[in-house]
Amino acid sequence: MDVADLTPAQARERFRAGERVPTAGWCSGWTQANLIAVPKELGYELLLFAQLNAQACPVLDVGEPGAWSTALFPGDLRTDLPGYRLYRGGRPVADLDDVVAEWRDDLVAFLIGCSFTFEQALLRAGVPIRHLELGTNVPMYRTSVPCRPSGPLSGPLVVSMRPVPVALVDVAIEVSGHYPQVHGAPVHVGDPAAIGIADLGRPDFGDPVEVRAGEVPLFWACGVTPQAVIMASGVDFAIGHLPGHMAIIDARDDEYRVP
Repeated sequence: MDVADLTPAQARERFRAGERVPTAGWCSGWTQANLIAVPKELGYELLLFAQLNAQACPVLDVGEPGAWSTALFPGDLRTDLPGYRLYRGGRPVADLDDVVAEWRDDLVAFLIGCSFTFEQALLRAGVPIRHLELGTNVPMYRTSVPCRPSGPLSGPLVVSMRPVPVALVDVAIEVSGHYPQVHGAPVHVGDPAAIGIADLGRPDFGDPVEVRAGEVPLFWACGVTPQAVIMASGVDFAIGHLPGHMAIIDARDDEYRVP
């Protein structure tokens, strides 16, 4: 079966069984989300941080302390994603296939919106998606744009990039703007140096893609931002998804579209 035709439950089963792959293009029409899980003592600060930086960190769901499922993710958050990143002392210390052994009773899991949610809408509008064409991960970059801090949490905005033909830039902005709960319209169009990105060929997360003649790089706020903040803030312990390897939730993309 084509991965685009899978249900979220079928995808989660495959990841639980050991499939490890970026999830762009999986489960067409179903929403994908970023995972960040932090100790309960930091949960309020992370929620406040997300509210202060809502375009980068739109919260779709939050779990109870210690819980490894949520209302929108009825699977197991410890096993049903295709990759995890473990943080200690603000440093990424391991990329893992599952986090059963690392999960703690005090962890609060946040599911953050993902720009994969509006990619099918972009395709329907005729906007090409380079990383889907190539079968690679989306490129993501730390920027020089600071997030609004909350208590001990501060750090840079992370963006994802998609090259768009000049004639379709306005279309891409308009289409993605209908999805404000999953990052919405781009935060920047054009010169990457203006937001502190020195080399598009060297993303901080994901895979590089070519920006061809007649194309403009568009940058969307990215749900990997909390992981960059975990690093910048030196948080003692956290678990995130491996960037681009998302949680596929039981919600439809169109549920996050506004007129």
